[in-house]
Amino acid sequence: MPLATVLTTVFAASAGAVLGWWPLAAWTMRSMKHERMPLRTVRVAGAALTALTFGVLALRFGLSWILPALLVFAASATVLTLVDLAEKRLPNAVVFPTLGVVGLLLVPATWAAGMWWPLLWAVAGAAGMFAVYFLLAFISPSAMGMGDVKLALVIGLLLGWFGLNAWLVGLLAAFVVGGLLAIVALLLRRVTLRGSIPFGPSMLMGALIAVLFVGG
Repeated sequence: MPLATVLTTVFAASAGAVLGWWPLAAWTMRSMKHERMPLRTVRVAGAALTALTFGVLALRFGLSWILPALLVFAASATVLTLVDLAEKRLPNAVVFPTLGVVGLLLVPATWAAGMWWPLLWAVAGAAGMFAVYFLLAFISPSAMGMGDVKLALVIGLLLGWFGLNAWLVGLLAAFVVGGLLAIVALLLRRVTLRGSIPFGPSMLMGALIAVLFVGG
């Protein structure tokens, strides 16, 4: 493994730990309507999640033009995951700024690639993912919330940039992960058959899986 990749990975993971412990933890606490998690728990979980995602993304993509967009997405994913787990909601104040920043950062990544069709795919991916989740929410409002529908814009935008394969894998992986988490929650008696678990973390994990294994 090239030394530059190792250094980039270590730096990214370290930066993720610091960001997760302080500014992202603070952002998470501000985004909660009710403080259902102790600050220390949020800090530890935030540092661990962000360090892990930053590290694996840096290891996978190295010093590339797409890495900033991916790191912004990962940082926001930490906040959204913790808030959704605590309150079963995905705040607009996190989702929409993430959509805007990731969209802006995809522009230089597209320019560096020397072709503009990935940006068109990104826009189409956002619209398509939004449509899929909006339809699911319309069919079964109790199973899919509008927060998930709005988060689909961000995920569709990012995965669309990588192409149709990544988009499809991200969409399917979210439901596979969600199903597995539901089974585990049932086995641990964290939820009943009539209960529900937040779907946002599954969507974000599905997107990460798609980026790591199909994006490139």
